[in-house]
Amino acid sequence: MARETPTAAPHTPTACARSRGSAKVSVMVDIATGLSIEPPTARTVRKTISRSGPEPSPRARSRRPARNRRPGRAGRALPGVRQNGVMPTIAPTSPTTLQVGPHRVHPPVVLAPMAGITNAPFRTLCREFSGGKGLFVSEMITTRALVERHDKTMRLITFGASERPRSIQLYGVDPATVGKAVRMIAEEDLADHIDLNFGCPVPKVTRKGGGSALPYKRNLLRAILREAVRGAGDLPVTMKMRKGIDDDHLTYLDAGRIAVEEGVAAIALHGRTAAQHYGGTADWDAIARLKEHVPEIPVLGNGDIWSAEDALRMVRSTGCDGVVVGRGCLGRPWLFADLVAAFEGRKDFTRPTLREVADVMVRHATLLGEWLGDESRGVVDFRKHVAWYLKGFSVGSEMRKRLALTSSLEELRAGLDELDLDQPWPAGADGPRGRTSGNNRVVLPDGWLDDPYDCARVGEDAELDTSGG
Repeated sequence: MARETPTAAPHTPTACARSRGSAKVSVMVDIATGLSIEPPTARTVRKTISRSGPEPSPRARSRRPARNRRPGRAGRALPGVRQNGVMPTIAPTSPTTLQVGPHRVHPPVVLAPMAGITNAPFRTLCREFSGGKGLFVSEMITTRALVERHDKTMRLITFGASERPRSIQLYGVDPATVGKAVRMIAEEDLADHIDLNFGCPVPKVTRKGGGSALPYKRNLLRAILREAVRGAGDLPVTMKMRKGIDDDHLTYLDAGRIAVEEGVAAIALHGRTAAQHYGGTADWDAIARLKEHVPEIPVLGNGDIWSAEDALRMVRSTGCDGVVVGRGCLGRPWLFADLVAAFEGRKDFTRPTLREVADVMVRHATLLGEWLGDESRGVVDFRKHVAWYLKGFSVGSEMRKRLALTSSLEELRAGLDELDLDQPWPAGADGPRGRTSGNNRVVLPDGWLDDPYDCARVGEDAELDTSGG
């Protein structure tokens, strides 16, 4: 596997900026950094969930590669099973608090931005189960759409009254537009934390030079980060990225050093390349190398965290300062309760029955309807979550299809009531979920790889087809 060699940029940092603003905006924002108190309704929902404790399986860092170090799931003891008559316990071996600017995040767990998923209703569920602990990021917001105040985009950046810190992820390829969007957020007090997306691998983003393709253009990356940090004032700016475009074009070490030099508060690394998409195994060794390369700021690890055990193993084996959880919580918002318990050294992990899962499904659909202002639209939007919630349960293909076509809460409840709701949590539900495809050709602008320091090919239309998140 190719290994990136850090290099110094031969051109000036401003080589790619077409119309950068020069004035530094210094906005004092009254930021509420305290964690919210869980509302009574949330406590009621959480009390319906039964719990048991999983067995830890720490992995040694000394052996490589990372993909061979994780124990196979087929050989892992089932959660809650006593070993030699003793219930195993889990306790992290590193600090359990993450500092992002003025925000103290305990435990160091972040909900990954996911388009169409991490909207206000899903964040609400995750926060309810975590007791308000952790950091929960919005889905990706396009900077151009934000600056132009598209209706859909303005709805995507709404937060609940208890959401603190309010966290927005931005996507952009033009330094000037990114700067405008960040200044808008700071001046209008729209968020308390800004994350920048340099990790999206989907073709409609990379073909325009955005997402995981952008860090290859070192000067463009530097210009965007500089504008964002300048425009943010007191708000912390972080970034999420991948290892690179493919194994022959790794960028994460250079990008990490540029981020430190431009004042970024923290970096999250997904241990895959853009070419891998979500296939194969995440390279946790790359996370460890980035942490060693940029010790000045927090480094968070992302990729293949399917359980609280996985999160603790990642922290132990890489030395990272926290974890970012994405696909692992699809259909499992209670995973954040497990993560809180694990980082606090407790073993009361969530193993819901199908009845308890069904209750959460109805609540999720209800919240979506309230957020969208229409019950039917909310239930239709919820359809994509059905398969994730029911993973591993004995439901039947016809019933799965029926539940995925419901258009009202009454239909959803009626369908769920026909199931054997006393089913216990199935062992098969603990594995990978969500997208698992990989090894795809990365679609890039013509000539994108010719020169890592020339970004003249980034077009004005680079954000048009990703507008509004």
